[in-house]
Amino acid sequence: MAKINDNYLKLPGAYLFSTVARKANEFTEAHPDREVIKMSIGDVTKPLAPAVIEAMHKAVDDMGTAEGFHGYGPEQGYDFLRNKIVEHDYKARGIDIAPDEIFVSDGAKSDCGNIGDIFSVDNKVAVCDPVYPVYVDTNAMAGRAGEFVNEHWTNLYYMPCTEENGFMPQLPTEKVDIIYLCFPNNPTGVLIDREFLFRILRVCREMGILLVVDECFLDFVEQGMRYTLKAQLSRYHNLFILKAFTKRYAMAGVRLGYGITENTELIEKMTQVTQPWNISVVAQAAGVVALKETAYVEKGRNLIFGESPWLKDELGKLGMEVYPSRANYIFFKGPSGLFEAAVKQKI
Repeated sequence: MAKINDNYLKLPGAYLFSTVARKANEFTEAHPDREVIKMSIGDVTKPLAPAVIEAMHKAVDDMGTAEGFHGYGPEQGYDFLRNKIVEHDYKARGIDIAPDEIFVSDGAKSDCGNIGDIFSVDNKVAVCDPVYPVYVDTNAMAGRAGEFVNEHWTNLYYMPCTEENGFMPQLPTEKVDIIYLCFPNNPTGVLIDREFLFRILRVCREMGILLVVDECFLDFVEQGMRYTLKAQLSRYHNLFILKAFTKRYAMAGVRLGYGITENTELIEKMTQVTQPWNISVVAQAAGVVALKETAYVEKGRNLIFGESPWLKDELGKLGMEVYPSRANYIFFKGPSGLFEAAVKQKI
């Protein structure tokens, strides 16, 4: 009989988003006459940009011709997309990155799992607490997290992000091999200050620690507050940055993202462990056009910046403690039973 990976059995439950979606679906099925406002899993609510839709239609039409047909594509992503990422996301801002330092994928969630497959289970991993659960779950499934006891994994190093420390993580005080940072953090929305960021970069370089930085929400930070680690790639060999088209271009359903590192050996290993040909030519054609849709991105960002103050104010009036967020989501503290109470109000 085939045996299951016992590490999966240690997981306390399904992936967080799946659990929330299941609860929402159960409520909808029980109350088919009630409209439900879903605000919980960071999904997008606006349609794709018209130019992106047009590009996807064209890519499908091209696949129906002998001249435009694409079969299996390169595992690192098509040159036409990687070159446009270099041109629009980096060189336009004076950052020198080569196309072979980019690994196209179906999103940060998959990249986190693939990175975990490359490294030994003996590595010690550090994560912020709280943080995006994928960093934790992928390491738990790989057998790197130990046992789940009292809501924490025994072999993970947690960097607490609490009210007391302003939701800013502290550097690990014991030896670790891999550190995950979300920038700004999910779910707190806090943007790690530049001084801490460069301090942790220096420590990782000196100690040979792999630093995985998730910048998927960085595009929602106000321009004056926004800074990226991309310009530091050539100085920090052990840096891997995660980016996605999911939020800023409303492409969650398209599934397209990319990783960046100056460490070409890591790129090669990512190519080996990733499921081959998992990104369609249609999705990558959409990505090329999306990179030019700066007006669409600004419109969406302005909508969020316009609505967030009102929502934060209204939450405050309801007695919630709302914390400052630099991302496109809001972190707040409410009373026990808030989820159930919100569901009764169709939220």
